[in-house]
Amino acid sequence: MNKDEILKAIEEKYQKMGVPVDAMLEGLLWSTPITYWDYIQTDALLGLQTPRTTQPDEMVFIMYHQVNELLFKMILWEIDQVAKVSEVSADKFSMHLMRISRYFDMLCSSFSVMADGMEREQYLKFRNTLTPASGFQSAQYRKIEFASTELINLIDTRFRDSIDRNSSFKTAYDHLYWQAAGVNHKTGKKSTLIKLFDKKYIGDFIDFMEDYNDCNLSTKFQELPKEVQEDEELIKAMRHYDYTVNVKWVLAHYDAAGKYLGGDDKELEATGGSSWRKYLHPKYQKRIFFPYLWSKEEIGNWGMF
Repeated sequence: MNKDEILKAIEEKYQKMGVPVDAMLEGLLWSTPITYWDYIQTDALLGLQTPRTTQPDEMVFIMYHQVNELLFKMILWEIDQVAKVSEVSADKFSMHLMRISRYFDMLCSSFSVMADGMEREQYLKFRNTLTPASGFQSAQYRKIEFASTELINLIDTRFRDSIDRNSSFKTAYDHLYWQAAGVNHKTGKKSTLIKLFDKKYIGDFIDFMEDYNDCNLSTKFQELPKEVQEDEELIKAMRHYDYTVNVKWVLAHYDAAGKYLGGDDKELEATGGSSWRKYLHPKYQKRIFFPYLWSKEEIGNWGMF
């Protein structure tokens, strides 16, 4: 486009917005050039770390989890490029799924930052100041699950026969697989971890569950024409995503936790109070986003291959 064409396009754009183009152009005279630190908000980002102890490696722990949350936000952004459009091609579906999987690949490999990047002695000193906080309380990770699959695939396996699409979202929420990690099995009471999590997010979660009930990735896939559902590259992308999130990522977390919480003398509780081995290992939970894309044998050996 030449200069005149650009100016005409700008004028048409702002006329549609009801904004006088002359005022907009004059505003450019007084604007300051954008800089990297303003655009990225570097100062604000680097001011978000607030350690609770004198242990230097706590800073590593904080920043690592903040990086995770940024990646979770990127993943939710990518999911919406599929979930929130009326029609999506196999190529576009695959493209966004592979982007998401690459983010999770980064998350999986980044666990070495935790496993090898902190002194165990320091971690065991500052970890108790975090109680009852836990990575369990990442709301964005829960939203990734809600946006990826039908709720029935996130229900505790003990209750799946009694939950269906006619159940209320509150009932489904109360029977999600991760709820069991925060309940005292002797008293049946919820832990402080879960109570605080519910108080902060339950309303938002139920709204989110309802919003994605008919447009999560699994539902969108099953609404595609049969020939698109049978696209080999799309199926490969779906399976890769499912395995990366629900096996590879979970086991990376499991192995990192084992280094700090496991031991020959005594197995420590997670800061949230959960039985972390049974909560984390995929062979117990068997959460699978797209079970119809896996064989019976693969599902039976979930987390073991």
